[in-house]
Amino acid sequence: MNINNEFDSCRNFSWLPLDNAAKIFPAVQSNENTAVFRISAVLNERVNLACLMTAVRKVESRFPYFKVSLKKGFFWYYLEYIHQQLTPVLDIQGLCRGFGNWERDVLLFRIAVIKNRISVEFSHILTDGTGASVFLATLLGAYFTEKGCRCDEIPGIDPDSPVSEQEFEDAYNHYFKANIPPVVQYTRAFHLPFRLNDRPRFHVIHALIPLNQLKAKAGEKGISITDYLISVYLFVLQDIFFALPRYNSFGNKKILRIQVPVNLRKIYPTRSLRNFSLFVLPEIDLRLGHYTFVEITKIVYHKMRLETDEKLINKIIARNVGNEKNFIIRGIPLFLKNLILYLKYYSQGANQYSGVVTNLGKIELPPEMMQKIAYLVFIPPPPNRKIKVNCGVIGFQDKLVISFGNITRSTEVETKFFRFLTGQGIQVKLTTP
Repeated sequence: MNINNEFDSCRNFSWLPLDNAAKIFPAVQSNENTAVFRISAVLNERVNLACLMTAVRKVESRFPYFKVSLKKGFFWYYLEYIHQQLTPVLDIQGLCRGFGNWERDVLLFRIAVIKNRISVEFSHILTDGTGASVFLATLLGAYFTEKGCRCDEIPGIDPDSPVSEQEFEDAYNHYFKANIPPVVQYTRAFHLPFRLNDRPRFHVIHALIPLNQLKAKAGEKGISITDYLISVYLFVLQDIFFALPRYNSFGNKKILRIQVPVNLRKIYPTRSLRNFSLFVLPEIDLRLGHYTFVEITKIVYHKMRLETDEKLINKIIARNVGNEKNFIIRGIPLFLKNLILYLKYYSQGANQYSGVVTNLGKIELPPEMMQKIAYLVFIPPPPNRKIKVNCGVIGFQDKLVISFGNITRSTEVETKFFRFLTGQGIQVKLTTP
């Protein structure tokens, strides 16, 4: 798609309102809490920079709704289209960095490359993991085409295809239903007591797991891989809680709760590549005593299926979208909205969960491409100071990569998590992609 085609595809918009999920991020993001996540492809050979540059030029104009900058209005932030070429950067700076002074015309995503690794980093203001993975698949397809690889199927989106308005719709608004009962508020959850790391605080530990081994262990319990990993996380948090000195654990909340993003595209049909996910919050209540791992797996299994029921999801969408449609809220100036959203983020957000597990699932690409890629890596945004540690998961071919992002001086969560897996006979190989 050439530049003229790009302008043609943008005639439908010069600006976009933020989708419902994105509205919180401008109010809470900072140099540390960047709301930026990364997906990387680790290739079996060194990246050809000339081919990558050609691929970038071919692909970037196909996603005009990503070529936007954040702007401040009187009542809301919005996204404004900017005609700015995307230039890959050398991947030698920190992971999941912010995008600088957003009041200038700056893009909210980047491509980073080093040695045999191609990475894309996106602000959650633009999209979620699904949208970013589609962009990366499209970029990799164009890159390998430049390298002479011919695939029977086109990965991601055909760069020469026309842009559909459905790709940049706010799917939350599309599926909003009014007059639905409110969602029950959650109590406060336990938070790790670890001291924060020195700046820059964010560091990541990656582990390669044989997918078949993990799938077999989850199958023994009759649960999914996501259920299994959430259960391990809760089991580890329980272990940490009960190991705390009595004076430390006494004042702590005894609810262990994991935030699990759910891709709503599996429930509601949409082609939107903007944010379209909500959260399930499986929990255990330590006031009731100690839980065995089997007990935790049963709780997680049923909680995950109950809270992903379409009718219950409708309640959450109705609450979130209904708030922004409220006439009084709409009339509040942006500087007051920012304060309200910031307070809400912690009082009704971070206070309610103890950790995060984000599983992008198994990414499928054409066989001709898969043999050229060793594995994929997903790094979720740096955790906030309440949560301190989070977990990102992605599958590719016969491998699963688990990445722990951490802003503390302790690696106890990661150590106990991987030791549990090895104790179950699952091979764990720590790696630096």
